Amino acid sequence: MSVTEFGSWWPNGAYSVVSLLGGAYLGWALGANDAANAFGTAVGSRIISFRRAAVLCAIALVAGAALQGQGGIRTLSGLTEQTPTTLIIVSISAGITVTLMTLMGFPISTSQAMIGAITGIGLATRNLYLSGLAKVLICWVATPFGAMFFSWIIYFLLRFVFRHGRMSVLTRDKLLWGGLILVGIYGSYALGANNVANATGIYSGLLEGVTDFHLTLIGGGAIALGVLTFSKRVMMSVGTKVMKLDAFNAFVAVASMASTTHIFALIGVPVSTSQAVIGGIIGVGILQDLANLKFGILKSFSAGWLLTPLISLILAAAGYAIFM
Repeated sequence: MSVTEFGSWWPNGAYSVVSLLGGAYLGWALGANDAANAFGTAVGSRIISFRRAAVLCAIALVAGAALQGQGGIRTLSGLTEQTPTTLIIVSISAGITVTLMTLMGFPISTSQAMIGAITGIGLATRNLYLSGLAKVLICWVATPFGAMFFSWIIYFLLRFVFRHGRMSVLTRDKLLWGGLILVGIYGSYALGANNVANATGIYSGLLEGVTDFHLTLIGGGAIALGVLTFSKRVMMSVGTKVMKLDAFNAFVAVASMASTTHIFALIGVPVSTSQAVIGGIIGVGILQDLANLKFGILKSFSAGWLLTPLISLILAAAGYAIFM
């Protein structure tokens, strides 16, 4: 069923506007939670202020969404058929889930929240494309391990450069501090490219006069607003709680997250930047000293990742039962 049956996009398609507001809300919640994965270590290490990091992150993620965000949109829009009402239910269910986890300080997976909500609707309507869902699930599992693998490559390359390069400790530190800001920008770009589909992907082809490119701009703008207004708490959580990171290890962790997330953006599957950055941190911990890893915090984060799709699925299925 097309949204256009309820009226044109503008000026009479009020139902479509309300529906898209659900996606904008989810984008805001996504930005509030996931900006931590790009700049959390730099802000936590006092290398850059939160305000400057938030502005850089917002600009870069909008660019990533606009330039390379359409692949993920096509993937999410193909998991199940949507009606105007289910569009709202999916977006609001996922947005509420992410907001709750953000208030508790957990860097959860927004991708899992969205897929959980879509799955809840698909199960309720008995209209879920399992092949597409299987592809997404495989990529979810591969995300932390991929980031861990990249962290090892980046770690040894960077260590080789610093050991054989002739530079003072001060020069080395300045390079790392500048590098952390650069990989934060790259990570923000990858976040926009990969995760904008979580905000507006389900609207692809359903809003008259609105193309996938328009959806990337709307979703990117909503995510940027979340970064600027409500991301500080989770950013400090990632930057300080999982493992004590110096500039070298923080660079490795964020660079591995950005590389992994960008690759999955090119594949067209939205994945968890939270899982990617923590996979990178664990990779560094394995190479150095596992005792530095705070396993209690990792367990709570893992619990958040497991609960997120379940809560979102339940909310979406309940919403469908109530409103349909």
